[in-house]
Amino acid sequence: MATVELENISKVYGDGPPAVDRISLSIRDHEFIVLVGPSGCGKTTTLRMIAGLEVISSGKLKINDRVVNDVAPKDRDIAMVFQNYALYPHMSVYKNMAFSLEMRRKELRLTRAMIDQRVKETARTLGLTEVLDRKPKVLSGGQRQRVALGRAIVRNPQAFLFDEPLSNLDAKLRVETRAEIKRLHMKLRTTTIYVTHDQEEAMTMGDRIVVMKDGVIQQCDSPLVVYENPTNRFVAGFVGMPSMNLIAGRPGHNGEFLLGKQVLTLPEKLAQAARAHGAPTVVLGIRPEQISPKSETRFAGSGNVLKGVVQVIEPLGDRVDIHFRVDELLTMICRTETHRAAGIHPGDTASFHIAISHCHLFEDSPAGENLMRKLHQKTAAMA
Repeated sequence: MATVELENISKVYGDGPPAVDRISLSIRDHEFIVLVGPSGCGKTTTLRMIAGLEVISSGKLKINDRVVNDVAPKDRDIAMVFQNYALYPHMSVYKNMAFSLEMRRKELRLTRAMIDQRVKETARTLGLTEVLDRKPKVLSGGQRQRVALGRAIVRNPQAFLFDEPLSNLDAKLRVETRAEIKRLHMKLRTTTIYVTHDQEEAMTMGDRIVVMKDGVIQQCDSPLVVYENPTNRFVAGFVGMPSMNLIAGRPGHNGEFLLGKQVLTLPEKLAQAARAHGAPTVVLGIRPEQISPKSETRFAGSGNVLKGVVQVIEPLGDRVDIHFRVDELLTMICRTETHRAAGIHPGDTASFHIAISHCHLFEDSPAGENLMRKLHQKTAAMA
């Protein structure tokens, strides 16, 4: 098993801007860590540098305290699973899984009986025993992905690297294979680094998630902490489905948040953060599930209500998403239980309770820092 340490790692192509810009990250032994972010954020480039498939422009990469910047991929003792499976079409499932071991049989001091045992044990674990003699072309997408997993597992590497392995599967198979990968990790306890653009995959699979943007790590923490305490507006908007509602407004002198002609009353902790920030405008962040139709009583009595015109209602079975407009430009989303939206229709003017104590305040700037986190850091530095 392995620890992986990235120290100020950068990757620059030609004269362009950094694809990865001085990132530092410590990955613990046995950990399942997920790199997540939009296309072009640098997550796959980071993974490929760990694998040795991309040359590191600057910085230091360590695996088990050994600097591996100049170590060939085959000598890093890691296994990578690719998005396109990368199976040999002319080989059977058995030969695909055994190939890497056969190539290094003498180096690894393996007998063919030992290889056979590893392949068959892994096939049993992945439910592939019945298809060992088949070629990849006759397998389903889910079976091909399991073969790719099996080919990595038989090597018993120090770490697994996954590059968006579920992207080519349909929705049902993605959920099933996602659970299978997590179950395997709990069984094998091999250090795993997983790349995805799907924040739901990241939230459900990772011990920690690393949110990236423009080659820079925005936040690294447990999924729940990232969801409940995002470091900035980008993380707040990226993690969560539907995205967090982000509303620019003016903080008042007595803890008000002024949104056009409508007023919300901030709890003292948010009002204090707004006063400490001192800017004329701030951004209020509200998760859709923290908004409820006025007919719902969870947030009643809070005194925080927004009126808006209902634009679209999206039924999701037991839940419903209500899109409503609070002024000419700003549309918000409320997610609530289906029965609580009864009687609400597109075109209606409706009132919505806001669970203001669960909201966030961010800078109204490109960085968009979380003002509560910023205030806590300032207070801790002064202590």
